[in-house]
Amino acid sequence: MLENVQSVIFDLDGTLVDSMWLWHDIDVEFLEKRGLTLPETYQHDIEGMSFTETAVYTRELFHLEESVEELKSIWNQMAIEKYTHEVEFKPGAETFLNHCRQQNISLGIATSNSRELVEAVASALNLWDYIQEAVTACEVSHGKPAPDVYLEAARRLSSNPENCLVFEDVPMGIRAGKNAGMRVCAVEDFFSAQQNQEKRKLADYYISNYEQVLDHTYEIL
Repeated sequence: MLENVQSVIFDLDGTLVDSMWLWHDIDVEFLEKRGLTLPETYQHDIEGMSFTETAVYTRELFHLEESVEELKSIWNQMAIEKYTHEVEFKPGAETFLNHCRQQNISLGIATSNSRELVEAVASALNLWDYIQEAVTACEVSHGKPAPDVYLEAARRLSSNPENCLVFEDVPMGIRAGKNAGMRVCAVEDFFSAQQNQEKRKLADYYISNYEQVLDHTYEIL
């Protein structure tokens, strides 16, 4: 899987760190305070959207009084404590990060999350010991499945797309990596388990633990 790879680019939530669980709780709490109910399809509907695009969508969907910037600030405040103290690496991720560093493979993050929450979890987990560049979808023109965030990460890492390997946990993200001309490894995550068939159809590889990359027990799709 790592043959001819100069850079590895990770999605963050559900891919590099185990954090998808907290967003359901935040969404429910946020809407309940406003007398609203979380639609069953909400997480699926916002999949791939940037933090800003999600705020725009949510504001219009529920006819909220808060501005887009106010919504982003509220969500950051609700999540930052958990990102700082409760979010952990996905299985085997830290071992894999160490391996890439030893092999001089440059590392980046391409995420739909906010810069504030990237900084919070990166500081908590010492991610800056490994990651050279982090790009949020708010910093490019279009969120996933557009390739923009992955192409920008590759540009900052001075790598050609064909020499980049992407790790993603959801179909929209996998599509973004493929649309960028990169190989993509799908990562198992409880919160996208119902999408496993689609993930396998779209990706080049599939893992449930990053150590599978190193011991060559990953699935080739």
